[in-house]
Amino acid sequence: MNKPLLTQSNPQMNTISRRRFLAGAAATGAGLMFLPRTRLFGADAPSNRLNVALIGAAKRACAHYGTLKDENVIAVCDVDKNHLAKGMAQFPQAKAYEDWRKCLDHPGIDAVLCCTPDHTHAFISNWSLNRGYHIYMEKPLAITVNEARTVRANYLGKKNKLATQVGMQRHAEPNFNRLRELVHDGAIGNLKEVHAWGNRKFPKPGYLPAAGPAPDHLNFDLWLGPSPEHPYNPGYFASDCLSWNMYWDFGIGQMGDMGSHTMDIVWNVIDADLPTSVKSESPEAFNPDVTPVNLMTSFIYPANSWRDKIRVAWHQGGSMPKSPSDWIDLNKISHGALFKGDKGYIVCDFTSRLIIPFGGNADMTYFKPRPENEVTSNLGNFQKQWTAACKNGKPSETSCNFEYSANMIESMCLGLAAFRAKEELLYDGAAGRITNNDAANAFLTKPYRSGWTMNG
Repeated sequence: MNKPLLTQSNPQMNTISRRRFLAGAAATGAGLMFLPRTRLFGADAPSNRLNVALIGAAKRACAHYGTLKDENVIAVCDVDKNHLAKGMAQFPQAKAYEDWRKCLDHPGIDAVLCCTPDHTHAFISNWSLNRGYHIYMEKPLAITVNEARTVRANYLGKKNKLATQVGMQRHAEPNFNRLRELVHDGAIGNLKEVHAWGNRKFPKPGYLPAAGPAPDHLNFDLWLGPSPEHPYNPGYFASDCLSWNMYWDFGIGQMGDMGSHTMDIVWNVIDADLPTSVKSESPEAFNPDVTPVNLMTSFIYPANSWRDKIRVAWHQGGSMPKSPSDWIDLNKISHGALFKGDKGYIVCDFTSRLIIPFGGNADMTYFKPRPENEVTSNLGNFQKQWTAACKNGKPSETSCNFEYSANMIESMCLGLAAFRAKEELLYDGAAGRITNNDAANAFLTKPYRSGWTMNG
């Protein structure tokens, strides 16, 4: 079976400098510049529109139609003819494609916006980077450690030319900035531990059985893409991603679904790269078909210039952290986070937050809120942050670029490797290797169908 090129790189980066730079980079004007494919952009350019290929034309893609109306969609691709028709109705001048591999070779593409199933994300991302395209990829960026590392390594060589964004659009909520400011400014003292959780539960016994041929409008073979063979079953298409993303060959369950959004609350604050150890616990036995529902994963991240080494825990499907107070019921927050400092706690969700001082010395006199003129500006429209970065000469300044996002999803995938290994794993992030259990390195990748490669 073909496997993706396992290009390893040192993912360490000056995250703090990047974040500070982002904080001061609000609302800059777009000047004239040449992009890698020699198209001219800028306020005075003859055309300030990107030539975009939309891959995955309906359902989640509908949320992007408004942004894409301000660009020039020249290609639309979907394996489902009914979905393709919806996309073509929105962008009738575009050329229609069924196979994303052929779509990516359409002449004149500047940028790709992709809304396909999770198991194709790393493939389409890497192919797009190989062709010099800017790319917006729906979350998760990858479903294995090696997929995340391969895409990140490719991106790092092109970050000054290509704008990337992963679809963690809740990042645009002003609460993300407020949480970062509160923790960094010392509202809870020195940060010691962080928890994030999601309460979704979608148990499945295993892959669905064969249920006859796929309907004529669906190319099920292309939907499978790089995944190993599975028979068609309409249950995979009963609703949205919750019909298939819990299966190992198609996704990573809640780790990649709401985990991408909720862990982003934490990731935006802690300035971490990759963990040094990972441990997962679950009351469930390993199912070779389906990812776990109930899971708690603990990550240890090294100290950096402003905080000590910390433990970060992800909880899902019934696992929950202990509440900081008997009168706060964390179970009423479906997706949230808890930041623990030596002088208090912050409990939050995507849009709101609560500070809880704790201890005899927690009188809040140590906390000096920043002046109004130093408060981080709102991000604004998440998708348009990406399209602006494609044009303004600052492509790496998107909030969820392929470095930031690959580091986060690599961590989450390591949590699933630890679940499968049934023990704490020690991880060398520079080498991309588990150092205390050589057999567990097999869990950092997965099998793919012959004929599919990440380096097309």
